[in-house]
Amino acid sequence: MMDDTDYKAKMQEVQKEHRRKTSQAQDPDRGLVLVHTGKGKGKSSSAFGVIIRALGWGQKVAVVQFIKGKWVTGERRFFKTIEDQVSWHTMGDGFTWDTQDRNRDTEAAQAAFAKACEMMSGGEFDLVVLDEINIAMRYEYLSVDQVLEGLEGRVARTSVILTGRDAKPALCDYADLVTEMTEVKHPFQAGIKAQKGLDF
Repeated sequence: MMDDTDYKAKMQEVQKEHRRKTSQAQDPDRGLVLVHTGKGKGKSSSAFGVIIRALGWGQKVAVVQFIKGKWVTGERRFFKTIEDQVSWHTMGDGFTWDTQDRNRDTEAAQAAFAKACEMMSGGEFDLVVLDEINIAMRYEYLSVDQVLEGLEGRVARTSVILTGRDAKPALCDYADLVTEMTEVKHPFQAGIKAQKGLDF
């Protein structure tokens, strides 16, 4: 174990290196594209946390949910109480195994993406969250080229977060940040159903 003098010297070195890297980093003067993917829980939850951070800075935020449909969730209930700060649009009819209608799912995803493009290109929003859009691409309700074109058409200052497992490689290449959530353990595997306030 380090003594206090060694610990202080070590932390000073860490601080010095961090300051060096920070001083070399540049502001991109544009919004960033973030992808939250992977089989683990927390992709949408993380995006909702970023929404709170953006709101804390007085930024304008929009959310388009692609797959969760009419399911009542805690985040949806909360953001409804601050509708003047978050523009929330749930466009899907439910998870894909609920509808079992490819044409309807495709139409819902296309309508959701049209709304998303309007929000990304309109200049009103600092942050747009496209929740579960990766699932819509996975099932080919949207093409990755279509999504990349929409991202290219966004206003320069608008950041976008795209969530859902199985993010397409081309999207990951395009993004500024890609985080893959890894499942280590999940209560559903032990027969525990989704919990209000934790899972929805």
